[in-house]
Amino acid sequence: MATVNSKEQLVNSKKIKSFVDLNAWKVSHDLVLEIYKASTKLPKSELFGLVSQIRRAASSITANIAEGWGRYHFADKVRFYYQSRGSNAEVQNFLILSKDLGYLSEKYFSILWTKP
Repeated sequence: MATVNSKEQLVNSKKIKSFVDLNAWKVSHDLVLEIYKASTKLPKSELFGLVSQIRRAASSITANIAEGWGRYHFADKVRFYYQSRGSNAEVQNFLILSKDLGYLSEKYFSILWTKP
């Protein structure tokens, strides 16, 4: 009987109870934090342009995962997860732009680009 309880405890400890338990949210949250750090390296002249846009796009990734988690209907969940995917592509675009404008080094760009 003790073995069953141990297995049940193991299974229950791995249950997803909130959006913060989702691996996609965890990985994306790390990316958001890195994007915020990286955006401090951009010129002050970009504060209301590129800095604002990349930060909003990055935070939108995790926000849409959270909102999808909170939706009841499967179709709603999927729609928000797709929105999150689109926001991720938007961040990729802004990273390329930042690199091409010389705001991010090739090395730093590569680190951010390969973030899981």
